Amino acid sequence: MRSSETDHFNGTYFFNPEAAPQTGKRSRGGMMRILRARMTRNPALWAQWPERIENKPYPAPDPATPSVTWIGHSSFLVCFGGLTMLTDPVFSERCSPVRFAGPKRVRDPGLRIAQLPPIDLILLSHNHYDHMDLDSLRQIRKRFPAAHLVTSLGNAAFLKRAQLPGATELDWWESVTVQGAHIAAAPARHFAARTLWDRNQTLWVSFMVNYHGHKLYFGGDSGYTKFYTEIHRRLGAPDLALLPIGAYAPREVMKSVHMNPEEAVQAFSDLQAKRAVGMHFGTFQLTAEPIDAPEKELTLALAQAGISPDRFFTLDVGQSAPLWG
Repeated sequence: MRSSETDHFNGTYFFNPEAAPQTGKRSRGGMMRILRARMTRNPALWAQWPERIENKPYPAPDPATPSVTWIGHSSFLVCFGGLTMLTDPVFSERCSPVRFAGPKRVRDPGLRIAQLPPIDLILLSHNHYDHMDLDSLRQIRKRFPAAHLVTSLGNAAFLKRAQLPGATELDWWESVTVQGAHIAAAPARHFAARTLWDRNQTLWVSFMVNYHGHKLYFGGDSGYTKFYTEIHRRLGAPDLALLPIGAYAPREVMKSVHMNPEEAVQAFSDLQAKRAVGMHFGTFQLTAEPIDAPEKELTLALAQAGISPDRFFTLDVGQSAPLWG
């Protein structure tokens, strides 16, 4: 493991260098409450979600035209017009270590793997099952063996053991160039784990991708953090930011690791992004808020901040938008 001297690694575990938000309850006990509620779907805590939502048909994007397409959750196909990229690709029916249990998607992916254009680059922000789906990654790599994986510290060896060799791993503020795209890893406020025994043994990141002077920010998974201002200071303002807006309730549990829409709007302002697309909602029920709450609360937060909804918006699953406004 690199980075023996850093503000977010103690030699054994990674950690968030900021003080935890004051919520009035301890997060560890809160996380156990969420896990119990997820297993029992206690109606006193969990909103009702639909079993299934049929996707609207949308035309497949032209990879030669700069565009961003929401596949679902935090998965996007980004066509830079010369480079194609996937973010945290999850195509499986469940985001879980097993196929018979765990959060199940309520919408099919907006694109199937068979519909993808040739993929050059895959960004993996951290190792949670709803962001690092090994089955999906193996299928993508089988179709596109030259696709380059870029991820956070500690994940390359794990991916290699999973028959996904050759990943480039980055610490916060490190960078790599892939086929003309300069990819910088930036901080996020989150945690990592795939089992009960490996918590925070790998890092979590966000990414700034600079492709021939155009900048796209992929927020990964994060609570609100002071680092958004520093990301802007160090890496500049993104032309487009992909920001999480869901999986935030109850706040006393989730505030440390997931932004709500109001905080996402603040992050948008801190980054001084030109435009943003909301993500990390409406696909898997991970937390307690209703399926339509993130979009409704985003609309309210934008109005309160005086920001046009044309600048920070959401896409339907499978829907595309121009990459550069």
